[in-house]
Amino acid sequence: MSGALTLRVITPDQIVLDEQVDSVQVPASDGLMGILPMHAHMVATLAVGLLRYDSGGKSETLFVSGGFAEVRDNTVRIVSEAGELPEEIDEERARAAEERARKRIEEGHADGEQIDILRAELALRRAQFRLRARSGYGRTLV
Repeated sequence: MSGALTLRVITPDQIVLDEQVDSVQVPASDGLMGILPMHAHMVATLAVGLLRYDSGGKSETLFVSGGFAEVRDNTVRIVSEAGELPEEIDEERARAAEERARKRIEEGHADGEQIDILRAELALRRAQFRLRARSGYGRTLV
């Protein structure tokens, strides 16, 4: 594929994805960032969110749990604590995690426990993005 990017998503456990793609959109810590072939070399920190990539007119979504992105020589390397393809996400488990996080937030506000509230908010955010990825949010049908 001419003018393509190699996209590699790497976690401590595995290489989640290693494909040729047309473009990539990553959840950088300061907002969404688009990457096309011939992009300048760079390193960026990632937030919890959805990584989107296009290949052959089809758009796909992948959940990432923070980390960093490196772009160099038409290769985008994503290193993240977690990276999950939509079909790998256990929807029931994600919904249970979302509910637990909401409950902890409510209890934390009542008790005034700031640290637990922050941890619960991060857990809630991860669960919600997993559910978005699982539901096909951001994908186009071709």
